[in-house]
Amino acid sequence: MMYIEEILEYLPHRYPFLLVDRVTEVEKGTSIKGYKNISFNEPFFEGHFPNKPIMPGVLIIEAMAQLSGILGFVTVERKPSDGVVQYLAGSSKVRFKRPVVPGDRLCMESTFISGKRGIWKFECRALVDGEVVCVADILTAEREV
Repeated sequence: MMYIEEILEYLPHRYPFLLVDRVTEVEKGTSIKGYKNISFNEPFFEGHFPNKPIMPGVLIIEAMAQLSGILGFVTVERKPSDGVVQYLAGSSKVRFKRPVVPGDRLCMESTFISGKRGIWKFECRALVDGEVVCVADILTAEREV
């Protein structure tokens, strides 16, 4: 289990762009699970959409990429404090199954698929109440800062 203090060591993101609240499982080089609690107070709900708040799909992808980045860092035993970051490098096979709304807990899972020269590929999915809301293959790129 990884609480917010440790998550902040692995991700350079901060409010309002930190999209991982807790890591519930992590197996170095294999997989990671975590979640983001979706509150009505999220800044993106003000404009997306004013009378029908829905979490933007690109932020669901970003949340899965952040979780995947943590797995990448844990796997190579590095952190941003070592002068590296994990950038979102791409996504494919993205499918959205249903909207994510205030009050939902966005549970995410990421499985390591392959890695070569600092480019990592992950198979990800996001669920709410056990129902899949999004699936995607995510690429991250480790780069020095």
